[in-house]
Amino acid sequence: MSFDIRVSGHVKAVVDEALPALVADLVASGVTAQDPTLWGPAAEAEASRRLGWVQAVSVSRPLVPEIAALRAQLVKDGLTRIVLAGMGGSSLAPEVIARTAGVPLTILDSTAPGQVLAALDGDEQGRLEQTVLVVSSKSGATVETDAALRTFEAAFRDLGIDPARRIVVVTDPGSPLDASAQAAGYRVFHADPTVGGRYSALTAFGLVPAGLAGADLDELLDEADATLLEVAIDSPENPALVLAAAIASGTRDKLGLVADGTHIEGLPDWIEQLLAESTGKDGVGILPVVLLPVSPELERRPADLQVLRLVDEAAEFHLFDRHEGEILVSGSLAAQFVVWEYAVAIAGRLLGIDPFDQPDVEAAKAATRELLERPAPAAPPAFVADGVEVAATDAALTASGTLAGVLDALWARLGPDGYVAVHAYVDRTRLPELSGLREMVAADAGRPTTFGWGPRFLHSTGQYHKGGPATGVFLQILERTDVDVQIPGRAFTFRELIAAQAAGDAAVLAAHGRPVVTLTLTDPQPEVLALFEAAQ
Repeated sequence: MSFDIRVSGHVKAVVDEALPALVADLVASGVTAQDPTLWGPAAEAEASRRLGWVQAVSVSRPLVPEIAALRAQLVKDGLTRIVLAGMGGSSLAPEVIARTAGVPLTILDSTAPGQVLAALDGDEQGRLEQTVLVVSSKSGATVETDAALRTFEAAFRDLGIDPARRIVVVTDPGSPLDASAQAAGYRVFHADPTVGGRYSALTAFGLVPAGLAGADLDELLDEADATLLEVAIDSPENPALVLAAAIASGTRDKLGLVADGTHIEGLPDWIEQLLAESTGKDGVGILPVVLLPVSPELERRPADLQVLRLVDEAAEFHLFDRHEGEILVSGSLAAQFVVWEYAVAIAGRLLGIDPFDQPDVEAAKAATRELLERPAPAAPPAFVADGVEVAATDAALTASGTLAGVLDALWARLGPDGYVAVHAYVDRTRLPELSGLREMVAADAGRPTTFGWGPRFLHSTGQYHKGGPATGVFLQILERTDVDVQIPGRAFTFRELIAAQAAGDAAVLAAHGRPVVTLTLTDPQPEVLALFEAAQ
């Protein structure tokens, strides 16, 4: 098995204390046997229909030749560009597979109109004429993927292209998308309905897009198969048990994820959605914080932050002595998928929660639908500074009349166990540098800080924000733009959709007692600098 984990210092003491009970209770073999009672009576019904991921490798094997055959036909037809429309687990797993394999896969997981246009226009992999769209949605009713599907269908028809030759669908059997796709003559791959979206890396959701892009699926599944043998053993050496105990048994409820030399591209983002959506509920949870090797949190080391460092090979553990008290993890991509899925499920047991439901995700979706169906005039900003419109859920936050003052007021709401969440509802193809705001906010606020591109994060950390500990403060970044795209068959545009998603999420956060500041960039490119300066 290509996976290794090392712990030291206080975290080793925590692991040593928790492991005997996990081994004695036969938790690892119980997960493998798909025992739904492991998480208590309240979670049993949900767990009984959400444990199919433990047999994903065997279920997915027959898909591999089908995916390979379809890819060969697409390449023969000159269709070399694969675009994936998906959200949360439906996009993050295939993205990390493709990036790590070094194969091109264009991800459309945004409703920002500029980003939608960029996906339509094409890139170095080809234009729309060479494009195949993969639409992934477990429920078959995801608003973002539905909008992307409608838009690409119209764009293909405008070029005289039959969408049935260019659209591939991944969904659960019997979903609304399954029915409409079958009727339209699209190629449909059915996913296992007993696997939740965030645990679906090794199912059709992860394999179809990555395989069509050219990733080696046989190698991925072979590595996963070997790892499954190890994580099923009730032993103190089981890496999934060690990892679960390390992240969930102590008093530190924030996990800093540092990619420090690992060859796997984008793994922290995949871990983030798996961990946050699985554990952030009932007022408890583990907040994943994606860090750089030089992030402020690593210098200040908040007492409630546990650092986990992702390194490349076992040889990297010669650095072990330099990382006392950290969790060091090394492994192949497939091994990481398997161990983390087991570990997060077991962490749910240690925390006393159901790791398979997401009770608070629907709230933001409902608020968005309400705003789209009954649009109301936007409230005027509290003030405008340097071209940035400033608003907040609490008027006291904007009393200073300055950007710096508003941010200081927001940071002042942070308790000793608080965190900052920055949400950027912008076209990240035009403003990728905005992600750098995370480092500056973390330094200024002095607390762990997360960053999410909206609306993508709503399908991952969004659950934690509402259902986890009520310790967060929230900073939304919006953009005012003339760019827009009509969604065929819908009464709203992409610009209206992303605005409703941001407003809906802010309203739900406020209803949960979470303070929200919203900064709208009226001329994004020049104003990003002013925003960064205010953060300092």
